[in-house]
Amino acid sequence: MQTILFVCTGNTCRSAMAEALFKHILKNRKDKLKNIKAISAGIYAWEGDGASLGAIEVLREKGIDAMEHSSRLLTPELVEEADLILTMTSNHKRAILDICPEVRKKTYTLKEYVFNHNSKGSYISDGNLSVGNLEGLDHDIKDPYGQSVDVYRESAEEIEKYLHMLIDRLSSM
Repeated sequence: MQTILFVCTGNTCRSAMAEALFKHILKNRKDKLKNIKAISAGIYAWEGDGASLGAIEVLREKGIDAMEHSSRLLTPELVEEADLILTMTSNHKRAILDICPEVRKKTYTLKEYVFNHNSKGSYISDGNLSVGNLEGLDHDIKDPYGQSVDVYRESAEEIEKYLHMLIDRLSSM
């Protein structure tokens, strides 16, 4: 079973929504993707915090119950367990690679991964830390923390859009 680790700052908004949305999208699949394990963590997470109220509301609107979400701090064990690490921003990616440079080949921003991988799973890049491989593409998912539920909706929609692209990529590999 492959494991995908979604990472953001506190694991209460973006990565929590990414994990929940990814699981929800894959829930009824009958192909090889149904066996992917999705987890999430935060670089500066406070262990055991719940999902933010905005995230809970937006996910509830999509038929997903996030009340049981419990944030967790990103640890070397989680990094090691993951086959693929997808961050919400280039700063999250940098933070991971500063501590664990050996995971470079499995750590990307979500947007970077879906746009820079070909259908055979090969990474189309020079392999450096630069996330500016595609001119004009912002590799970051906007942080909704502390903002209105409308901003959470925008963030969730953006995450969901890229998760569908991720699933298309993974199913073609």
